[in-house]
Amino acid sequence: MSATQYLQSLVAQDWHAATHHAFTNALADGTLRREKMAGYLQQDYQFIDGFVRLLASAVAHAPTLQDAVPGAQFLGVICGPENTYFLRSSQALEISLSAPAAPETIAFQQLMDQARRSGRYEIMLSVLVVAEWIYLDWATPVEGRADDLPFWLGEWITLHSGDGFAQVVAYLRDQLDIVWEALDDDAREDVTATFTEAVRLERAFFDASWAGFVVAK
Repeated sequence: MSATQYLQSLVAQDWHAATHHAFTNALADGTLRREKMAGYLQQDYQFIDGFVRLLASAVAHAPTLQDAVPGAQFLGVICGPENTYFLRSSQALEISLSAPAAPETIAFQQLMDQARRSGRYEIMLSVLVVAEWIYLDWATPVEGRADDLPFWLGEWITLHSGDGFAQVVAYLRDQLDIVWEALDDDAREDVTATFTEAVRLERAFFDASWAGFVVAK
C-alpha cells in the first residue's frame, strides 16, 4: 500500500461521502438547480487565488526541476481553461463571481494558506493531493455524461476527469508517496493530520453546497 493509499484508508468514510455526494450526483445527472450551481461556483472561485499560490509554492519547493515541471504545467491549466470556465459560467448563470466567503470556504482557504506558509513540501502536497484526487474520484465515473449537460455542468466534469487530469493526480500522489518515505514519525503525523482535515473540509464544502449557498447578485 502506498502512502497516499494508506492516508486515504484512514478517512474512508469522509472520502466516500465526498466522492459519492448528492451534490455531485445531481450535477452529473443534470438535476442540480441553477441557483445551487451558481452559489457553488461563487464560493469555489474564491479558492483559485489560494490554490494558485499553494501550487506555486509547492513547485518552488520541489526537489528537482523534473519534480517541478508537471506542477508548473498544471498552474497553466488553473489560470487558463479553469479560470475561463468560471468566467463563462458566471455570464451564462448571470451572476458575479464576487461573493462573501461562507464559513466552509474560509476554512479551506485557511488550510491552504497554512500549508503554503509551512514551507514544507509534504504539507503542501497533503492539501493538493486531497483537493485534486477527490475531484478525480467523483468526476471520472460520470465523465461520459458531460456532453449531454449544459456547459456549466458538463465542463466542470471534464475539467476533473480524463487522462490529463488523472496524470496530474498521479504526479501529486507520486510526489507525496516519495517524500513520505524520508519523513520521521512526527512529520508523518503532521501529514496525516493535514490530509485528514483537508478531506473533512472537502466533505463539509459539498454538504454546504448541497444545502445551498446564498447567491450574491
